[in-house]
Amino acid sequence: MPTAHNSELISRATDPQASSARDFGDPRAEFQALISGCGVFDLSSRAKIRLTGEDRVRWLNGMVTNNVRDLAPDHGVYAFLLNPQGRILGDLYAYNRGASLLVDTAQSQLAKVLEIFDRYIIMDDVEVSDVSAKLTAAGVTGTGSRAVMKAAGIEVPVLRPLEVRDLTWREIPITLVRGEDEKREAYEIWLAPEHAGKLREALRAYGAAPVGTAALELYRIARGIPRYGQDIRERDLPQETEQMRALNFTKGCYVGQEIVERIRSRGAVHRTFAGFLIDGPLPAPGTKIQAEDKDVGEITSAASLPLADGDRAVALGYIRREVAESGKSLQAGEAKATVVATPFAGV
Repeated sequence: MPTAHNSELISRATDPQASSARDFGDPRAEFQALISGCGVFDLSSRAKIRLTGEDRVRWLNGMVTNNVRDLAPDHGVYAFLLNPQGRILGDLYAYNRGASLLVDTAQSQLAKVLEIFDRYIIMDDVEVSDVSAKLTAAGVTGTGSRAVMKAAGIEVPVLRPLEVRDLTWREIPITLVRGEDEKREAYEIWLAPEHAGKLREALRAYGAAPVGTAALELYRIARGIPRYGQDIRERDLPQETEQMRALNFTKGCYVGQEIVERIRSRGAVHRTFAGFLIDGPLPAPGTKIQAEDKDVGEITSAASLPLADGDRAVALGYIRREVAESGKSLQAGEAKATVVATPFAGV
């Protein structure tokens, strides 16, 4: 099953409304660059929302599942937005930028997030601004990322996961963000949209491979990272997703907190998010997972990974906890699905 810290900034580029190219001629090579080289990709599919006003920290802390109140300056957290029944309405990253909070979410979720924010601001001193037209991003991932950025003129400081640092590159203000997994080189570079193409071209000139959405989706699945709208839906509960990094149990009240706490106190939910090795035809999302001819879950994402030692069919999805044992063999359509931990071996 997925580990608590297996999500990376790269997962943000796989939004259905992504505007970048599907591939640059060789998705297999692009996928390998993300693992053992350096890949650069467009992150214009991410929306940026700025929160200002004296009540911004208290208010957002009461809206999301993670601790914004104690967030150090220039650091971020991943969190869910819930309804009062504890169901997941969306996911986002929140960054403490000193005089403001910056919320990063998928463009496909932007309208919903803004509507929720507007609904819950009553007498609070909070101003919400969609700054997506003024601030975009590029992603840089792979073992060679630091070396490529340095060669292109970006001095990469030592950053902790989701730490932010303002820099200048060729007289252009940029902001560097470290990915969540401290064992992997993954970064996001925020800057004005008019400079994004110049930045990506510079990184390519110094060895970064351009990466399209097809390879990014393969990498997301290989890492076991659920995507909201596909693997995380409104009907899902936070603990079912195994994304415990999105939850804080000591921060105090927030919308949906009573349900989350009730689940924690009872010890478990009935379903869990898991990875599967597939032997047979690749199951489509929505395919039921069965044990002894009984439905015990469903597939949410599937892919054939172009790994160095050969292609490997894998999937992500939900199964009942009583059958979530690693190595357990189940049925998904016409294929055998074996429960395994993520990230999948070889990634």
